[in-house]
Amino acid sequence: MSLSAARFPHLAAAADEAPFPVRAITRGPKHHWFGYYDKLQFDPTGRYVLGMQVDFEHRAPRADDVIRIGMVDLEDDDRWIELGESRAWCWQQGCMLQWLPGSASEIIWNDRQGDRFVSHVLDVHSGDKRTLPHPVYTLSSDGKTAVAPDFRRINDMRPGYGYAGLPDPHADQLTPDDTGILRMDLTSGQAETILSIADVVRTGVVPDERLGNKHYFNHLLFNPSGTRFIALHRWRNRTGSFSTRMITAGVDGSDIRIVCGNGYTSHFIWRDDEHILAQSRHHDGNDQWGNFLFRDVDGGGEVREIGRGVLDRGGHLSYLPGNRWILNDTYPKGKERLQTPHVYHIESGRRIDLGQFHLPPVYTGQWRVDTHPRYSPDARWVCIDSPHNGQGRQLHLIDISRLNIGQQPA
Repeated sequence: MSLSAARFPHLAAAADEAPFPVRAITRGPKHHWFGYYDKLQFDPTGRYVLGMQVDFEHRAPRADDVIRIGMVDLEDDDRWIELGESRAWCWQQGCMLQWLPGSASEIIWNDRQGDRFVSHVLDVHSGDKRTLPHPVYTLSSDGKTAVAPDFRRINDMRPGYGYAGLPDPHADQLTPDDTGILRMDLTSGQAETILSIADVVRTGVVPDERLGNKHYFNHLLFNPSGTRFIALHRWRNRTGSFSTRMITAGVDGSDIRIVCGNGYTSHFIWRDDEHILAQSRHHDGNDQWGNFLFRDVDGGGEVREIGRGVLDRGGHLSYLPGNRWILNDTYPKGKERLQTPHVYHIESGRRIDLGQFHLPPVYTGQWRVDTHPRYSPDARWVCIDSPHNGQGRQLHLIDISRLNIGQQPA
């Protein structure tokens, strides 16, 4: 028996038992998915699971493609309940559909109305609905504030993450000064640009800065208390390659910190208000990609790698409740193109795989299906997107209750 197995016998037992139960909670002929891993998919009770529905796959969305918004009732035979629709969406992140933090019944998602992107707030039980004049990306923990990048520019820079339907009015500008990150009050709808692309390019040192680099923002996320947010500052050079800096800022766009400024940052998640787990390279004596824990200070403070050689270094990361476990996944690997959601127990260094899911080769490029694992509030369930059962992309629920993650003391 290994040292970690001796110290944590329940982990060894959990890993050695039968496979974790998996069930599809949506079914064909329509296709269903949720998208990114850092949004609230489950309601606070864990009964309702949000999703999106579409009747085609294997091509990029067009401006006239409409998806349906809905939720699955886990206590009523996985019944699909339709809630609305959207004309502002992409395969990787959907329409930013999520539960409004602090609310037991309200959800929010992006849409397009005429010549602008908007967002809708819906009470799923009463049916009350209101529309806000701008789209959202990430929401503060009190449900009062949203920040968002310019989805028109994202679609111009990296199709598959922005929205079709509206051209980027700044497409011919490398570092525009009147677009960037917008903050919106979710009650009044009042909004303002708090950080422009030109502002961030002027901040600190931009690695390999040269004539012709074109810049944008993507991937925003509030910290747990809602006092600061992460944004990825990205740029593309004339050869088409991308580089990235991970920055944080206050809710008004002030106090910009270049937490990881070496040009290499990918998926990330806040551990707490002071620390960020992010994928990067050239840290801690390792020139390969890995998962590194940064402090929210310029330069990242003392940076250390987490789970080297065990925790997948390319997956979509979340801390499970209590911050003792990390939820992650893999991109398709091997001839069988298997994707493997897994959990990583930080203290023991033990990884437990939750299953392997085949991704057919037709799912590629911007219409690929990443599993993007999301967890229920009590850490009993993990929900993934996957087409492995031959019905196209569908939502699947993995039962991880035997790990007792939600019941372990903090």
